Amino acid sequence: MSRVTVSPKYQVVIPKDVRERAGIVAGEKLEVLSFENRIELVRSRPMRETRGFLRGLDPSFERDEDDRA
Repeated sequence: MSRVTVSPKYQVVIPKDVRERAGIVAGEKLEVLSFENRIELVRSRPMRETRGFLRGLDPSFERDEDDRA
C-alpha cells in the first residue's frame, strides 16, 4: 500500500507504481467518489468507448417474485 500527502492546495500525487498498474496517463479524466471515510478515483471513459461492452452477455435471467412491481 502506498501513502501520499495532501498538499496545502489539497492535491495528491498518484504513486508511479499505482499509475502504471492502472494504466493512467497524464491528462486522463478520473471521477472522484466518496464513500464514508474512503475516496476512490475511477477512470472516466467516453460513451463511445463503452459501446458494445456488454456484447455476448446472456440477457436471460430469473426474477424473484418480490422483484416485480
